[in-house]
Parts: sequence; structure tokens; C-alpha cells
Amino acid sequence: MSITLGTPPMNVLAIADTGSDLTWVQCKPCQQCYKENGPLFDKTQSSTYKSVPCESRNCNALSTNERGCDEAKNVCKYRYSYGDQSFTKGDVATETISINSASGSPVSFPGTVFGCGYDNGGTFDETGSGIIGLGGGQLSLISQLGSSISNKFSYCLSHKSATVNGTSVINLGTNSIPSGLNEASHVISTPLVEKEPKTYYYLTLEAISVGKTKIPYTGTSYYPNNDDVSMKGNIIIDSGTTLTLLESGFYDGFGAAVEGAVTGAKRVSDPQGLLSHCFKSGSAEIGLPEITMHFTGADVKLSPLNAFVKVSEDMVCMSMIPTTEVAIYGNFAQMDFLVGYDLETRTVSFQRMDCTNTI
Repeated sequence: MSITLGTPPMNVLAIADTGSDLTWVQCKPCQQCYKENGPLFDKTQSSTYKSVPCESRNCNALSTNERGCDEAKNVCKYRYSYGDQSFTKGDVATETISINSASGSPVSFPGTVFGCGYDNGGTFDETGSGIIGLGGGQLSLISQLGSSISNKFSYCLSHKSATVNGTSVINLGTNSIPSGLNEASHVISTPLVEKEPKTYYYLTLEAISVGKTKIPYTGTSYYPNNDDVSMKGNIIIDSGTTLTLLESGFYDGFGAAVEGAVTGAKRVSDPQGLLSHCFKSGSAEIGLPEITMHFTGADVKLSPLNAFVKVSEDMVCMSMIPTTEVAIYGNFAQMDFLVGYDLETRTVSFQRMDCTNTI
């Protein structure tokens, strides 16, 4: 996602992440930074940069284990870590952020809270400056912009976004949501479920189909009771997680169904040891089953590119793995869908489209 930061504005390219709140970028002077292709943000060159004081509302919006204080300077400090052990630490500040709009001219949002990161590391890509937090918590960019974007946003992740020429489009505001919830427009929607922590967007996964075999999403270790209350909001939709994580109590039967439906290949181990179900062909083309995610009110049909990843010329692996934690609907499964979040009506919508084309 591309934004500009500061006055005069500096272009920033960062990862859009619906699974976290705080927006942050790498900043000068850096104590420990991962390699970044572009220049680092220099707060001394911006006339609109302001540090956030320790006892302020914005500092207290961070959880106790995420915040600290430089008492000598009365500057709020943050420390953030992610599921893959990546981390960032630095100062909490406010700054003017500008975002491109549908009209073509950028819209500026003064006084937006963000993190100026001086100690960052992990699996971050050198093409990006940091993270754009699109979660549901108080400090996320979406929550801060709130009514000015009508509490609506969407994104379209391209399969080619991993390449130099690929793009992923982020849209904010009323016109960003797929319209016409009917069969003709192929837009489907599912309710968002209110749960803690508010950072995450929770959906309810009722079943997954492998071809025509529908497997109820039950028997999970994370929600052992299988009752209506605990099953609601049983999966997080997250643009910042690559793979889809399904609870291990369900995954064994699901994986067996996929294995039984794959043709022209035999199951093998992933050479990297990361992926669970891999299939290698001889001379034949691998036949892959259609996977359908049955969310409440929305049956999302995945293409082979959504559900499988090609690891070599003759081997594919499922881009879904088991977990003993809460389930996550990752970004491979969301690619080439316009995914819309309407936080007024509390719904997430899906519309299949080619995200390499500008929308």
C-alpha cells in the first residue's frame, strides 16, 4: 500500500495488514533496521511530526506490554511483535498521512498516530518501509480515519503482487465496497462477529468443500464445544498472513479428502518442511479439486492458485496448514478477490476479479 508521510510528503510503500493496528515505518537514526531499498523517514525533515506524550490517550491505547515511556523526554514508546517473530520498536508520534483517492488527488489526514521504528527486524521485505495497520483496534488507520472514510475499505490482492510488476489495490470510503449483492454481480457477503481482541476481523467458517464433498468445520481443538456461541467468529481474515491456518482437529480429515481428490500425482513431503500436503506428478498434469469455503451466507470458491502453491515444475502444495491456535484466512486465499469491509453494517464481501487490472 502506498501512502505519503510528513510535510513535505515522502512516499512510503508498506504492507497492508488487517491483522494489526499500529501503522509504522522505519525511521532515522536507525539502531537496527532491516535492509530497505528506499530512504528512511527522517522526522527532523518534517514540519508536522509531533511526539506523543507518555500519559496521553493515544499512548494508553497501546496494551501495557506494547507501550513504554522515555521519561526524560516524555515520549511514548512502542514495541510490537508479529506471529512470525518479526518485531518493531520505536517512538509513537502523530503525522500527516496522505492517501490517493478515487478522484485522483490525494486526501490528507493530519494528526494520524503512527510508530517511528528505530529497531526493526524479521521477515520484512526490503521493498517495504513498514506496516499499515488496518485492524479493528483504536490505533489502526481504519479506526482513526473512521467516519471520514464512512468506516469502509477494500483491497484487491494480485497474484502477481509478489513480482516487480504486480500491484495490490487498497480503496477507502463509500465507493470502495463491492456493490449489488446479487447473483448477477457475483458479490457475496458474510457477517463480521464482535470478539476480543478488537484488532482482528472474525468470520464464521461453517464448512469447507473439496469438490462436491462438504466437510463441516467442527471437532476443532480451539472451540471444543461446537456450540453456536463458540463457533461464531471461529476464523480471522488477515491480509498480512500468507497461508490459511485451519485448526488441527478439522485439518486431518480435510487433508485426507484433498489427497483423495488429487489426480495424476502422489503425496510427498515438502522439501522445506513448512507445508503439510504436497503432491508430485510424473509426466501427467496434476488434477486439483475445487475448494469452497462456506462462510455464513457466503460460499467462496477458490481457484487452484488460491488453495495451492507451485513449489517446482512437478510439485504443488496446499497453501493451508494445521494450527493449534485460532484459524486464519490468509492472503493466498484472498488473491484476485475484491474484499470489502463495511464496519457500519459489520460485513465482509467478496467479489472475484482480476486484481492486476486497476479498479
